[in-house]
Amino acid sequence: MSEKTINKDISCMDDFDPESILPEEALTRIFNAISGLTEKETVPIRNALSRVLASNIKSEINVPSGRNSAMDGYAINAEDLPSEGINTLRLIGSSFAGRPYTGKLKKGECIRIMTGAIMPEGSDTVVIQENVNTIENEISIGIDTRAGDNVRQAGEDLAVGDLVLEKGMRLSPADIGLLASLGIATVDVIRKLKVAFFSTGDELRSVGEELEVGMIYDSNRYTLYGMLSRLGVEIIDMGVVKDDRELMDMAFKEAAGNVDVLITSGGVSVGEADYVKETLVKHGKVDFWKVAMKPGRPLTFGKLDSTYFFGLPGNPVSVMVTFYQFVQPALRKLAGENETRPIMMKVPCISKLKKRPGRVEYQRGVLEQDETGRMIVRKTGAQGSGILRSMADANCFIVLPINNDGVQPDDLVDVQVFHGLI
Repeated sequence: MSEKTINKDISCMDDFDPESILPEEALTRIFNAISGLTEKETVPIRNALSRVLASNIKSEINVPSGRNSAMDGYAINAEDLPSEGINTLRLIGSSFAGRPYTGKLKKGECIRIMTGAIMPEGSDTVVIQENVNTIENEISIGIDTRAGDNVRQAGEDLAVGDLVLEKGMRLSPADIGLLASLGIATVDVIRKLKVAFFSTGDELRSVGEELEVGMIYDSNRYTLYGMLSRLGVEIIDMGVVKDDRELMDMAFKEAAGNVDVLITSGGVSVGEADYVKETLVKHGKVDFWKVAMKPGRPLTFGKLDSTYFFGLPGNPVSVMVTFYQFVQPALRKLAGENETRPIMMKVPCISKLKKRPGRVEYQRGVLEQDETGRMIVRKTGAQGSGILRSMADANCFIVLPINNDGVQPDDLVDVQVFHGLI
């Protein structure tokens, strides 16, 4: 793989555009423009999955609540552990989880204990059952166990006052279980974002309609709906808006100030019937409208009253790439989430990749293990911005820097994994 400095005299304007800004600058501008929501609501923990915490959660109890056994075995006092040979102890009772032994151990005594059962007074060590020989009411133990083995102390996992979950976390199934283990029934979460979207274009038809000559089905609204659904936002599908100034004007007025975010697909280029940017300039503010990336250069970001606006390209792959690189991180920040940027990793690429300097490229790839167990990545095939199959077959983006002029097999490349992204 080789890289070289961009020459502003590059003749192929498809790859270099002096009006474009770098993806990193675009994301920085978006983040600088967005303030996270502070409005919150209280919900039962079963309804809190994938919601963003509005306040810190601290433990009001010790977890575990008392000293308990970490294994099935026998609770003893460490003074009865032999320094050599074998020691015999008298078995005087049992302790189960939820049914503790209430007596006190004396020297030379032990009790049978189960995992999670409270340790009886006078005991401080558990000898696992595999290291014990039993004969009627006696056990024999050797030198396999050390003082304090196999015992969980009160508050070992969480102590009263410990920070359990931090404000700005998106709650996972494990987080919900952790809340339940603390006896917490409800939590404060940031209210759901309200996001509206529509597609633009006279050529678009909805699924179920008959296709006329020159018409295509609108896939963008369906991919947008799916991507937004995974973020847990309130979704408003405004349908398809024809390439008409008056209709576009009405759609913008309907959304402005009534939703947190408006997303459009198509109509942000420089064609005669592309009215999205023109309408945004009329009713709001444009921050930028071109990004040095492929696919997805014609990307518009701005604001309509209190509504943030993203004008995505019309090609299906471009819609998904720009959504994941800019819209999704923005929505996560707006929702009050702490972690918003996708994770990148370096992996050998076994495919030869073509690229011209001038734009950051997001090629679609498959991240997998080879026969030796090494992680590798390969491209999914044709990378055209209209080939939605390239996204359906992929599980990652192969991110090629702006100065990159191609990748040879086994070159290291930056990979953005879809897990946690899509």
